[in-house]
Amino acid sequence: MLEIAAYGARKRLKGALALSVGLSAFSAMYAAFFPSLTANLDLEEYVDALPPAFVEAFGLRAFNTIEGFLATELYQFAWVILLGLYLAYSAASLIAGDVESGRMDVLLSLPVSRARLVAERFLSVVPGVLVVNVVVAAVTWVATHAIGYPVSAADLAVVHLLSLPYLFACAAIGLAFSVLVDRESVAQRAAMATVFGLFLLESVVTSTDYSWAGAVAPMRYFDPTAILVDGTYDVPGAAILVAATLLLVAASQLHFRRKDVN
Repeated sequence: MLEIAAYGARKRLKGALALSVGLSAFSAMYAAFFPSLTANLDLEEYVDALPPAFVEAFGLRAFNTIEGFLATELYQFAWVILLGLYLAYSAASLIAGDVESGRMDVLLSLPVSRARLVAERFLSVVPGVLVVNVVVAAVTWVATHAIGYPVSAADLAVVHLLSLPYLFACAAIGLAFSVLVDRESVAQRAAMATVFGLFLLESVVTSTDYSWAGAVAPMRYFDPTAILVDGTYDVPGAAILVAATLLLVAASQLHFRRKDVN
C-alpha cells in the first residue's frame, strides 16, 4: 500500500530538507535583525507611511512586535507567497512530468487504478511539507528565545498547523493543472500564475465592495498575523481549505480516469 507515494516522498526528501534549511535561515535572520530594527527605527511610523492596500495585503499590524514582524516578514511573504507558489509549481509536475517523459505508460501498466495513482502522487508531497513546518517552527522558537523576544509556543505551533491546509490547497491547484496539461513546464507556469493571481485578487478586493470575489483565494482562509498577533484561530477557514483540497484532488482523479495519455 502507498508504494508510489512512499517512493515519491523519498525522492522529494532531499529537496524538503534543503527548503527547510533555507527557510530556517530566513527565520533566524529576521529574528536576529529585530532587536536592532526596533532600537533604530520607528516601525509603526514606517507602516503608517505605506499604502493601506499594501498594509492589508501583507498583514502589517503590530509590526513593532516580534509576532507582527515575523507574521509579515516570514509567514505572509515566505509561507503565503513563496512556499505556496513553490508547492503549486512542484505539484504541477506530479502527473504531467510522467506523461511528457513517457514514464506514465509504465506506471499505468502496473496493477493500480488511475485514481489511486493520482492520490498517491499527491500524498507524496505531504511528508516534505510536514518536515519543512516542523524544522522551521523549531528554529523560529529557538531564535526568538535566543534574542530575548520569545514567541508563544502555542501560537507558533498553531500558525504552522493551520498553514498545512493552505499549503495543501496550493499543491492541489498544481495537481489539477498537472492532469489538465500534458507538458510539465506549461502546467508549472499555469499553476504558479493561478496561485499568484489569486493572491493579487484577494489583495485588491479586500476592503472593497467586491470582497466577495476573493472567496476563491486560499489566502483568505489563512492569516498568520491574526494567529500570532491576536491569538485568533480560523478553524472554519482551515476546514474550507481542506474541503477545497479534497474537491480538487477528486476532480483531478475523475479527469485523469477519462484522459487519453497516449
